[in-house]
Amino acid sequence: MITLKGNSIYLRALEPEDLEFIYHIENDESIWEVSNTQTPYSKFLIRQYLENAHQDIYEAKQLRLAICENDSNKAIGLIDLFDFDPKNKRAGIGIVIQNEANRGKGFGKEALSLLIDYAFFHLQLHQLFANIGVENEASSSLFSTFGFEKIGVKKEWIFINNQYQDEAIYQLINTKKH
Repeated sequence: MITLKGNSIYLRALEPEDLEFIYHIENDESIWEVSNTQTPYSKFLIRQYLENAHQDIYEAKQLRLAICENDSNKAIGLIDLFDFDPKNKRAGIGIVIQNEANRGKGFGKEALSLLIDYAFFHLQLHQLFANIGVENEASSSLFSTFGFEKIGVKKEWIFINNQYQDEAIYQLINTKKH
């Protein structure tokens, strides 16, 4: 069973050659609100991060994978497991598709499906969670498609564009024990 390859995309570990790609994503101010970023990242810091990207999820407590098109092998986004908690068998999940031209084509949906399967089947996690700004309807819809339920709202949680915004927390419990 190949869990990280889909019909249109595949997920792969980060490589040193991803420096420019990650540099552009991490410094794209339009997505800082979904990535909890407040300041630009230097190429030096990203290079250091990539040098340690070989650590497994149990050591790093996170897993970041590149989302790549099957046809071109081009990286178009990133998908993460973060705040990995092996004792309680849970992790947060986040996704970003790099530019508008690649959004709305089902790449994010396919990547999310692959990572959920990986998390539940290979890592044997009990649950996944996602933090989504209440105004981010596209992400809310995407995660709801896979059965993530909105379990609460953190009031005035994120400070964006000089105002506070609410953030919802979504949760998916693994009901299929592998």
